[in-house]
Amino acid sequence: MKIIILDRDGVINQDSDKYVKSTDEFHIIPGSVDAIANLSQAGFKVIVCTNQSGLGRGLFSMEELNEMHEKMHQSVEQAGGAIDAIIFCPHTPDDKCECRKPKPGMILDICERFHVEKVSKVAMIGDSLRDLEAIYAAGGIPILVKTGNGKKTLAKETLPEGTMIFDDLLAASEYVIEEDRQERLYNAE
Repeated sequence: MKIIILDRDGVINQDSDKYVKSTDEFHIIPGSVDAIANLSQAGFKVIVCTNQSGLGRGLFSMEELNEMHEKMHQSVEQAGGAIDAIIFCPHTPDDKCECRKPKPGMILDICERFHVEKVSKVAMIGDSLRDLEAIYAAGGIPILVKTGNGKKTLAKETLPEGTMIFDDLLAASEYVIEEDRQERLYNAE
């Protein structure tokens, strides 16, 4: 099985320092829906892995989070693709949970749920250091996009070894699909 893990805010939709709290604030980044559809059509299971501490902070409800995710699902389906799962951490940093990125808890949970045998063949596309650190700690492949916080991350952070960098999710997805065609990466069975 081929899986690809995507961060949400800053990769699929525009991020906000004040948190994305409703469907009115949930704005898709151009090209991201097409990227997900292309990955899905190429045979990848697309998993969204996202910290959502706004839930734990009381900034939005579970119903509002579900509405945002439904908007994302519908946009991807209209483009001919699918999101196979959305895994999220509702905790704040003060909760010191094991699932909040940069810890690898959600990544390891995804690999267990989807029966991944070779985590080393699983990539995660994110826009922040915590995304890259989470997949790297799990033993996977970190990919940084320059959307969202990506440019800031690239400018001020030391990235995990082997991190690949792309302008956006569409460019990263094209690379992942081409690598898969050449059978060099991402066969996690």
